Amino acid sequence: MTNIKAFSARPFTRRAALTATGLALGTAALPGSIKRARAADRTQITFASANFYGKETIGQIADIYNQSQSKVQVTYVQLPPPSSSTEVHQALVQQLARRNGTPDVFTQDVIWIAEFASAGWALPLDSYFGASVQKDYFPGLIQACTFRGKLTALPWHVDSGMLYYRTDLLQKAGAQVPTTWQELTETAQKIQQAGGAKFGYLWQGKQAEVLVCDLVEVVGSAGGGILAPDGKTVLIAEAPAVEAVQFMHDTIAKSKISPQDVLSWDEEPSRGPFTAGDSVFLRNWSYVYKIAEDQTASSIAGKVGVAPLPHFPGKQSAACLGGYQYGVNAHTQNREAAIDFITWMSSPDTQLRIATGLGLAPTRPAVFDQPELIAKQPFMHTLKDVFVGATPRPVTPLYPQVTLALQSAVSRALVNGNVQAELNRAKDKIAAIVG
Repeated sequence: MTNIKAFSARPFTRRAALTATGLALGTAALPGSIKRARAADRTQITFASANFYGKETIGQIADIYNQSQSKVQVTYVQLPPPSSSTEVHQALVQQLARRNGTPDVFTQDVIWIAEFASAGWALPLDSYFGASVQKDYFPGLIQACTFRGKLTALPWHVDSGMLYYRTDLLQKAGAQVPTTWQELTETAQKIQQAGGAKFGYLWQGKQAEVLVCDLVEVVGSAGGGILAPDGKTVLIAEAPAVEAVQFMHDTIAKSKISPQDVLSWDEEPSRGPFTAGDSVFLRNWSYVYKIAEDQTASSIAGKVGVAPLPHFPGKQSAACLGGYQYGVNAHTQNREAAIDFITWMSSPDTQLRIATGLGLAPTRPAVFDQPELIAKQPFMHTLKDVFVGATPRPVTPLYPQVTLALQSAVSRALVNGNVQAELNRAKDKIAAIVG
């Protein structure tokens, strides 16, 4: 593991990058087959990224690129895992703010894209990846990677919220997988009343970032939004958003398909009762499936299904977009090499390798239909329809302030039920932030 404090506290020299990589991955990070003389003839670039683990690592994937051609040598610098996103963000901010060109390539959470682009740290990529290339990715991802009309990030991997359900309980109740929130409510109540499950629907209502994720999904499924594409027009107090937050409140106070406890739950506390067999439905991320199907960690293995989240009548499912995306340092001295590297990393073949080797979902819909992915990652194959509805959180460089305003207002609305009043306050506060 890279010493993140050292990484962010001193100039990011090539020697520091090599040292950091050695600390992170040991000598295996630099393939012995590449001689120093050969490497010296290449354009040297650094690639800083949060790490993921599977049958392969990000560093090993970068090494495959090194071995695939003879012009560019990538040194991988390992950052903490995405679960330590604050540390990853701080390290990237401190380094990119130096404007010294390193790291040449980096990966970023979707909610940082506008911030980095607004600061002038991310290279616009439209001239390298035009409309004919962008159409091969999920539309929601391209939207998230675009700031003020310019593509400033390239999709790497995707995650989103999704609906988990108990296949056995639905079958016993003679119910179909719900496609609307009303259907979900009615099915959950029916099974609860029959004694099939303690809870009907579990989600994340804690005053934290995950609450905004849940909010984006329910508001989007009502046909609404939080912030318009112009980054200035605030939509959170309009009718679709009010209907959505009222529904969230009513799952606890009216239909009682959700327990009061969801107001203090984030991902794991909400996951626990579901995999213990106590709930019909759960909203969560893709990581839950592996736990739910593990007989040593779950009492419902073999009884779990996944579907797109429901929507309101006449509207479409929406799923909060997550995942990390590629960025190129606006001040890199090795622009063409950096572009070549991310082109390779984002290619269909490499996305397939990352999907099967690291378990990270592709950002190209076509890759989900590859026979190798279907054979090795059958669950991932089923998520294609979920990701079609992936919706980004508000795209603004002021997102850190916007999300705090949303968390505070929506949390109050869920507790006191004064939905319109709380969202009006949120609108005024957010308008002052982005105006």
